[in-house]
Amino acid sequence: MSLGIWVLGDQLSQAQAALASTQPDAARVLLVESSSVLGQRAYHRQKLVLVWSAMRHFAEELRQAGWTVDYRIGEQFGTTVRDWITCHGIEQVWLMEPADRGFRDAIERLTLPVKLNWLPSNAFLWSREAFAAWADGYRQLRMELFYREGRRRFAVLMEGEGAKAQPLGGQWNYDHDNRRAPTKGLRGPEPLWFEPDAITQAVMERVEQLDQERQKAGLPPLPGRLVPFRWGVSRAQALAVLEHFIDTRLAGFGPYQDAMVNGEPTLWHALLSPYLNLGLLHPLEVIRVLEQAGRDRAVPLACLEGVIRQILGWREYTHGLYHWFGPAYGESNQLEAQAPLPAWLEHGGGSGMACMDTVLQEIEQTGYAHHIQRLMVLANYGLLAGLNPQALTDWFHRQFIDGYDWVMQTNVLGMGVYADGGRLASKPYAASGNYIRRMSTYCQDCRFDVKQRHGPKACPFNSLYWDFLARHRDRLRSNPRMALVFKQLEKLTPDELAAIRQTAAEHRSPM
Repeated sequence: MSLGIWVLGDQLSQAQAALASTQPDAARVLLVESSSVLGQRAYHRQKLVLVWSAMRHFAEELRQAGWTVDYRIGEQFGTTVRDWITCHGIEQVWLMEPADRGFRDAIERLTLPVKLNWLPSNAFLWSREAFAAWADGYRQLRMELFYREGRRRFAVLMEGEGAKAQPLGGQWNYDHDNRRAPTKGLRGPEPLWFEPDAITQAVMERVEQLDQERQKAGLPPLPGRLVPFRWGVSRAQALAVLEHFIDTRLAGFGPYQDAMVNGEPTLWHALLSPYLNLGLLHPLEVIRVLEQAGRDRAVPLACLEGVIRQILGWREYTHGLYHWFGPAYGESNQLEAQAPLPAWLEHGGGSGMACMDTVLQEIEQTGYAHHIQRLMVLANYGLLAGLNPQALTDWFHRQFIDGYDWVMQTNVLGMGVYADGGRLASKPYAASGNYIRRMSTYCQDCRFDVKQRHGPKACPFNSLYWDFLARHRDRLRSNPRMALVFKQLEKLTPDELAAIRQTAAEHRSPM
């Protein structure tokens, strides 16, 4: 077999473009598990286990399907791939385009002795060319417009055909039904977890060994807990999570998708993003299953539309923007934020803020937090405190089980900290402690007072919020969506604003 197919770690589907372009008896397949990734980022232990175990399980799945598969474990990609090419007489290598731009650049720099043939990715609904054709027609690339076009293009939750098709239920968006604050005693259904099998246990042992070697070399330990590890690592398990979501969580997903509750890190969230981002599930496959479940089980339309919007809308939108904006986007810092990350971000808590420490402890345990925890606690803090956006984006990438460059650049730089100056979001998603008080149960046991703006007991989100507005008054006051908050800022007396800004400065000083 002179043809080699190199399958990357986030392309774990037998339908991926390179595998789908040939037959099992016509090519040799390579998967590479390289510890060199830790030289770039110190990833969460559970993320390493998830990716490497999923790769090993996928290799077995391919073998059972008749493919000749070589699974190589090494320190460096280049050495490992070159040895494989030489050993098996590979004359050309086919790869599917990776979702992350930097990964392709790194592969191109390997100077392999054979030609690389890149096949367009089929891991997303929108190709990069199709997204570019859509984006080229707009001055402002707003997600709602993109989402509606996706609904039409892929005939999702639509009634009628062609140009006359209308959204099911008569409206496109049910956001107003899906933003309820948590009620007392709110509890979600139990998520579906899995016990590690022998393959996963072997990966866990390797991660532990690599971590010990790092620490012996004087490097800090990898973030996150290694055990218990309970994520799915195969397509069969990913499909089981999808079915479990439909059976136990879909009908309740909508109303409380923005709620944050102590002791309830998952509530009704789907927990599908890690499997979608690895390729174990395809987005259109998931959407069609959800649509069918909606018809068969009479799922409330607000719940069904809410979860489909996350996949068909936001996920496709952020991936498309990542490639449309190009490499320079990763260096965006329109607000000139330069503060270093506080030590407690790396240590999994210790900020004294109940909201922040709760979310960090949950990430420490599983590498997961849902979208509102990410946006309105973690990224909101980064925005208000003026944390360096590149450092914060890197932290998100390392810590989250579903984190990749294409995910985190647009989500953190654009939506989270407004570092792109509004190319993605129409305004900064800045909020005081009052938002967290309304949408969570965190404030009840916090040592800070969410009703105070300044002084030693004041909620840091409050002092930082008003300080943020004062710092960026000249930059942001012309934004029509910010007019109301700047009117509120003007109502503060000079003495009160000075006290607020002093409290904010004292909070930031130990960072």
